[in-house]
Amino acid sequence: MKVLQNKTLWIATALVALMAMTRFNHFGSSVALPDASYAVFFLGGLFLGRVRGALAILAVLLVGAAMVDYYAINFAGVSGWCVTQAYGFLVFAYSALWYVGRWYAPRHDLSGKGMLGLFAAAVAAGSLAFVIANVSFYLLAGYFGSMSVADFTASVAQYYGSYVTVAVIYIGCAVVVQMLHAMLTGKTQRDSRAV
Repeated sequence: MKVLQNKTLWIATALVALMAMTRFNHFGSSVALPDASYAVFFLGGLFLGRVRGALAILAVLLVGAAMVDYYAINFAGVSGWCVTQAYGFLVFAYSALWYVGRWYAPRHDLSGKGMLGLFAAAVAAGSLAFVIANVSFYLLAGYFGSMSVADFTASVAQYYGSYVTVAVIYIGCAVVVQMLHAMLTGKTQRDSRAV
């Protein structure tokens, strides 16, 4: 039981740290990694969604995201343009990522079939989160009164690929770490399933 608790603590800490380090820049730059928030919430659901206290961990990640945003806007010079009445709907977008990861967790293993399924689940979760975040922003931000749905969709569609691709890359890196851990500890594919 203690090993499971330590593993849970390490994973949760790593996810919080990754989000805190990357949330300042959505697309990355020459000095900053792109935002890992989509991957963090998916991985949280995948690896921690079924442990005792999972909802508390989800809440910590949600509050952590808001705290990083508050800091970035008020102290780091990041624009607050996206913080509107729609901001609260990020809870639903991030929770969708978490719950798709949680749903996939019992199916997750380190086989080729498991990796293909994980990829499909990650793309589906990222797509769902992107739609929730952008539809709510269009409807509630107050910026798009004269813009048609088609025009808005065309303008945000250009960002869809990067949001989902970045999430899949981070998730892939996490799985590589999981594979290395499994090799170093001598665990089988079945033993390496999500917590």
